[in-house]
Amino acid sequence: MTTPVLADLAVGQEIGSRSIDVDRARLVRYAGASGDFNPIHWNERFATEVGLPGVIAHGMLTMGLAVTVVSEWVGDPGRVVDYQTRFARPVVVPDPGTATVEVTGVVGAIDAEAGTVRIDLTVVFEGARVLAKAQAVVRL
Repeated sequence: MTTPVLADLAVGQEIGSRSIDVDRARLVRYAGASGDFNPIHWNERFATEVGLPGVIAHGMLTMGLAVTVVSEWVGDPGRVVDYQTRFARPVVVPDPGTATVEVTGVVGAIDAEAGTVRIDLTVVFEGARVLAKAQAVVRL
């Protein structure tokens, strides 16, 4: 994939979208990689006892999966120089089954002088945003 050209971009332009399926096996793999073994991410009884609707995906997993739309578009994850979000609501992962997270990225701002583009991500699960103000800045 080639690096996007700054002059070819416009605010509001979609850079990509994807559906991402999350199942309990993915939560287990992420827990092992991250060291986050909080039982809200694997134990249904515990999750509901603390007031959650069920086992939920790790917020950082959701955040990491969402930014792949940006890194694939830009062609080099090293070009992502900033990425921030707020966690708005959980992604509840059924057993059995999967939770599908929908991600769309659009150009939010262009700084020609700095050679950067801000990509605004819309990250939705079951019709509601799970990440709020999800923004990545890439250097082109």
